[in-house]
Amino acid sequence: MVVENTSKNAVHMAAQQGFTKEAQAYARGRPDYPAALSAWLAQTLGLAPGRQVADVGAGTGKFTALLAATGATVVGVEPVDAMRARIDALQLPTVRAVAGTAQAMPLPSGALDAVVCAQAFHWFATSEVLDEFHRVLRPGGKLGLVWNVRDESVDWVAALTAIITPYEGDAPRFYKGDWRKPFPHPGFSPLVETRLPHEHVGPPQQVIVDRFMSVSFIAALPDAERAKVRAQIEALIADHPALRGQGTVRFPYTTLACHCERV
Repeated sequence: MVVENTSKNAVHMAAQQGFTKEAQAYARGRPDYPAALSAWLAQTLGLAPGRQVADVGAGTGKFTALLAATGATVVGVEPVDAMRARIDALQLPTVRAVAGTAQAMPLPSGALDAVVCAQAFHWFATSEVLDEFHRVLRPGGKLGLVWNVRDESVDWVAALTAIITPYEGDAPRFYKGDWRKPFPHPGFSPLVETRLPHEHVGPPQQVIVDRFMSVSFIAALPDAERAKVRAQIEALIADHPALRGQGTVRFPYTTLACHCERV
């Protein structure tokens, strides 16, 4: 999910408008994470009962719940009210949701064993944000960055991306790679990358339509433009031989999990 504009401590307009309008579609359409990522959270980030972790840009809590499953105590940091309400609705006993941004986390210094950003860091990737993560982490604490990345070597996946890309404007995107620019950072060890195969399996309405209509800059469009995008997506589903008439589709992803340590 998203937190703030890269230039100032404020929520990007595409995020504020889009994720407020489409919080429910976001929760339905976004994929979960591969089973192997649970082992990465436990073994690489050291999450376990007694540990304290922040999920920054927590969105609807899809990743927050995975963090809670490690037994760690989780604070979900999320500025968009409609998204944060979804975290509260999960009623997880080891989770609390707070309003905040990555540049100004409402947490004391040295409070955390780990900070994790899932589908989010590209929205606020600056040296100042890493400074803030350094502040809230204990010495030796871990930073984890996670994305489910669409496999665009598959033609219909690439076609879906081609439908939405003309609308992206200045919205930060993972694929542009700008999230790498704050690294290396003097407060953290070098990033280590792990890649895991993944699929989102389900009906086309969920794993394709809801997924793409919940993209921030699509969700923020005027209703008429959103309807045009939906029509193009539905036409692709109806016409493409790999999708036509399928009650279940397997949407291919690679899960990228990066980590480093506070030094």
